[in-house]
Amino acid sequence: MTVRLSRAKINRIADIVIELLQKLDYVDFPPGVDSPALRVAIRKAIEKELKMYQEIEEKVVQKIRSQRKTVVEGSREWDILFRKYYNEEISKLDKSL
Repeated sequence: MTVRLSRAKINRIADIVIELLQKLDYVDFPPGVDSPALRVAIRKAIEKELKMYQEIEEKVVQKIRSQRKTVVEGSREWDILFRKYYNEEISKLDKSL
């Protein structure tokens, strides 16, 4: 379920974000901040978010695998547990922000 994006795709998303921000009248960039610097900052933020969600998925998978009863990956039961535990982890994350 983890979304994996290539560096090129992440850079393209960053470029789109920069283009959209530059079109907004109420967004002013500080002097000396250029598109490459913004692209790097946006790319790092996207990569950080993707990594966080990947870690949540890994935690959820480990939680399912550590249960006494063996749950077959890909089964309906696995999917139900995965969604349940994933939503619990996301809720914990939301509360900590």
